[in-house]
Amino acid sequence: MLRFFLLFLSIQLSLFGLNMLNWVQQHIVLPWTALLAKICSGLVVWFDDTATAQGKVLWNSATGFGVSIEAGCNGIEACIVLFAAIIAFPSSWRHKLVGFVVGFIAIQALNVVRVISLFYLGQWNMAVFNFAHEFLWQGLIMLDVLIVWLLWVRAGSKERAANEPPPPDEPPAPPVVQSAPRMGHGEGTVSHSLDLSPHARPRPSV
Repeated sequence: MLRFFLLFLSIQLSLFGLNMLNWVQQHIVLPWTALLAKICSGLVVWFDDTATAQGKVLWNSATGFGVSIEAGCNGIEACIVLFAAIIAFPSSWRHKLVGFVVGFIAIQALNVVRVISLFYLGQWNMAVFNFAHEFLWQGLIMLDVLIVWLLWVRAGSKERAANEPPPPDEPPAPPVVQSAPRMGHGEGTVSHSLDLSPHARPRPSV
């Protein structure tokens, strides 16, 4: 457990440091954030044609209200935490890859719901918006990370149990030798002194 914890922290710090590099921000983080805003606006326009996306901002063209998807709101930090936990936990690389893909989809799907909900909460009540943005959704996203990781660990345990060879058959027990029943004194014995040869019948005297 100590090895997992130390490895988890070192991988997480390394990924967060990599995420802060200017090249990563310009070529990965910002393009993904803009794509996330377009995905959110594309879902919202199905029932609200006043929503649109411009860069990383999702805004309402009728009211002028908008939300900007900044660092910490694009789901990348939550994915880094999950990826670090998956890499640090001992399992096959195939199982790790499945965890990366499924975890990324699960986190980003919930993050889309988060952005859209904040977009409408801000137009309804700013106090509720601030509470949901600062506390509620932060906790829900990290809870999503924890649940995905626990389900991934459980699936890996089942996979290892299914792939383990069955235990060798136990050797058969030695046959039980039944001892002859004990007999009483003189019981079941044959006398070797018994003469079974014919004898001449004695003649009666006259």
